[in-house]
Amino acid sequence: MHHFESKADAGASKTYPQQAGTIRKNGYIVIKGRPCKVVEVSTSKTGKHGHAKCHFVGIDIFTGKKLEDILPSSHNCDVPHVNRTDYQLIDISEDGFVSLLTENGNTKDDLRLPTDDNLLTQIKDGFAEGKDLVVSVMSAMGEEQICGLKDIGPK
Repeated sequence: MHHFESKADAGASKTYPQQAGTIRKNGYIVIKGRPCKVVEVSTSKTGKHGHAKCHFVGIDIFTGKKLEDILPSSHNCDVPHVNRTDYQLIDISEDGFVSLLTENGNTKDDLRLPTDDNLLTQIKDGFAEGKDLVVSVMSAMGEEQICGLKDIGPK
């Protein structure tokens, strides 16, 4: 029997190298081991013979924390592979986990409700009203979190 390697298991494929000087605002970067969306990039020249340095400000895509890093623009930095997958919401458990339907008809029960209050309210209210909801799940570096919601309409 052949087991397919899940995206989260392949350690090597969690990130890929990209030259610091080519990373733009709204791109992604790993800062202090966390996958971040870049909100600010500034480049400073240092002295006559020094290398230009890139100053990155990123927002952790899972915690929303602000992180910063400074790298020579010629250096490679890690860029996380960020995937978004849509799943249909089947159930919400009392302890805050969601049950999602995957493409192949299995259920995925290892995700918690999002911490974002706005999104959380939308999901809970929509679910309580019996709507068919599809949640977008962002995954990067072996972590996953619900990041969005689509309403397909009433059941």
